[in-house]
Amino acid sequence: MASSVAGGRRTQHERSSAMRERLLDATVDCLVEYGYAGTTTPRIAARAGVTRGAQVHHFGAKADLVVAAVRHLAQRRSEIAVRELDRATTSADPLGVALELLWETHQGPLFAASAELWIAGRTDPVLAAALREAEPVIDEMVLTTVAHLLPADRDARPLRDLLYTAMDVLRGILVADFVGTDPTRARRRWLRAITELRRTLPEQPPGVPR
Repeated sequence: MASSVAGGRRTQHERSSAMRERLLDATVDCLVEYGYAGTTTPRIAARAGVTRGAQVHHFGAKADLVVAAVRHLAQRRSEIAVRELDRATTSADPLGVALELLWETHQGPLFAASAELWIAGRTDPVLAAALREAEPVIDEMVLTTVAHLLPADRDARPLRDLLYTAMDVLRGILVADFVGTDPTRARRRWLRAITELRRTLPEQPPGVPR
């Protein structure tokens, strides 16, 4: 969208939004590269190319900043997932598309950053409370997918439960792979899990093959 100020100059709101986005992106980068303990607010500010004062103005505490960063990236991933739903609704195997979508949305920095925060939250009650607020953003992707996959007259619970179980299984596989050296192991385990998960559906809804 074009700037509302003549000559192409950004408004104060646009500059503030851009700075917040730089801080959020820098926070995710630091979580992935240094872990939660090594993600300090001075390091984030330096990575974002902003002053410490500007960082404190937008986010007063580290917990606020790191949780906002994961929510920011989760929202981006959710938007991508929603755009991909057309693939599921036109596919002969919409469940297969949904499971592949789970895999895709757990790749890259989102999952690594989230896992860092889950572990840190075990001993940090302030961070844990903030994460409980942010988690529904990620889970909403699954609920949206389920709602679009099932016919309106069918009970969505079995498929919804399967996808939640699939997400739990996938996260376990990926966490275990943090110390692995085989770049294909996690994918092989996920494909094996998919085969087993499909067998758990008590009744296959129309258009959702095993």
